[in-house]
Amino acid sequence: MSIYIIPFFAALIGWLTNKITIFFLLRSFSGRQQQLADQTGEFVATQLFSFDDVRQQLADPEKIKSMIPVVEAHMDTFLREKLPEAMPVFKMFIGDSTIQQVKKVLVAELDNMFPEIIDQYLQRTQKELDVRAIVSRKISTISAGQLKNLITVSLRRELRLAGIAGAAIGFFLGLLQLWIALHHNN
Repeated sequence: MSIYIIPFFAALIGWLTNKITIFFLLRSFSGRQQQLADQTGEFVATQLFSFDDVRQQLADPEKIKSMIPVVEAHMDTFLREKLPEAMPVFKMFIGDSTIQQVKKVLVAELDNMFPEIIDQYLQRTQKELDVRAIVSRKISTISAGQLKNLITVSLRRELRLAGIAGAAIGFFLGLLQLWIALHHNN
């Protein structure tokens, strides 16, 4: 009768083997965290992140035009409140229609300047921004426990399937051994 336990024992061994393997695999991340961080940073910088895509999004004329009302509101506050506070004489010579005209000319000029200013800023930022180093630093500062939990939570389904697969393969091999043992005795 104990011979019929073989498939169940083999399933337990298969499941346990996969669990132990996964445990040691997750544990090895803490020792190789910097290497993982560097490799991930390199991957993100070369394969996932495109500064040209970012520049294209930020320099989109529609996005720039959407900033004009905000600029216009700040300019209105500046011309009506802050400039007269700093230069009281300004208020005596400049009326509402002049403020509107100045604002209209400045807004039109800013509308023309924004794409160039934004593009120059983004070009300089692209030269100074090291995506690889940022990603690497962020990953390397994550604690080993947090990293293990992140991987465990992210791959929960796959890890559970690996355990089940180990048990199923073990069970199948146990059935094969049982079949061989039963046929060998006959």
